[in-house]
Amino acid sequence: MKIMFKEPPPSPAPSLGPAARIRFSELCAGYPGRPVLRHVTGEIPESATTVLVGPNGSGKSTLLGVLAGVIKPTSGDLLRTGGRPPAFVPQRGAVGDTLPLTVRQTVEMGRWGERGPWRRLTARDHATVDTALGRLGIGDLASRQLGELSGGQRQRALIAQGLAQESDLLLLDEPTTGLDPEARERIGALLTALAADGVTVVQATHDLEVARAADACLLLQDGHLAEQGRPEQVLTTSALTRVWQAL
Repeated sequence: MKIMFKEPPPSPAPSLGPAARIRFSELCAGYPGRPVLRHVTGEIPESATTVLVGPNGSGKSTLLGVLAGVIKPTSGDLLRTGGRPPAFVPQRGAVGDTLPLTVRQTVEMGRWGERGPWRRLTARDHATVDTALGRLGIGDLASRQLGELSGGQRQRALIAQGLAQESDLLLLDEPTTGLDPEARERIGALLTALAADGVTVVQATHDLEVARAADACLLLQDGHLAEQGRPEQVLTTSALTRVWQAL
C-alpha cells in the first residue's frame, strides 16, 4: 500500500490529474476479521462537492475513514494533493452528549492541530473560531453546553469545528441525517459555498435529494464501487433499484 502526498517519489501508481484532489486504486480496507472495501478504484474532484451513496454496509463510512486517515487500508494505492491534513466531521452519534464542553470549546478543538491541546490559542486562532461559529450561524450558542443543543445545532457545531481546521479537504459522515429541512438546507448551502471557495467537500449520505445536488457521486454496493460520475448519470432509477434490490 502506498499513501502519498503532494510530490510523491516515483511509483508505479498513476499520478493525479489536475482536476483530481484524491485518487485511489484497488483500495481494500475494513476491520479485524471483517473486510469492507474490496478493490475500489475512483477519484474525488478538486474544489467540488462529492457524495458517497449506498445502502448500510456498502462501505461509505469506511471509505470516508480511509480518506480521513483514521482507517488504514490493507492494500491499494491512495494519492492526494494538498499539504494540510483533512478535516473529518464524524456522525453526530459518535460524539457523546454528556461531554462537558461548550460550543465554543468544541469548535476550538479544531485548532489543536495547529497549537496542540495544551497551548494557549492565539488571537488568530480565536478569530478563526469566531469565523467558523458565524459561518454556521451559532455564535449566539457559543457558551451553551454541547449536550443541551438540538440535533441541528449540534451538527453545526461539529461542522464549525471542522471549518476551524482551515483544511482544503472537508470530509463529513451523514451530516444532515435526522435534521429538519431548515437545518439541512443551511448545511447544504454552506457546503456548496465552501466548494466555490476552493474546498473539496466529501460527504457520505443516505439523502438522495442531497446527493443529487452534489457535483460528483460515488455509488457503493457491498464494498465495491458500482458507479461514479455526475449524480444525474449515477443515481438513475435502474442503478438505485439494482443496488438496493441486491440486499
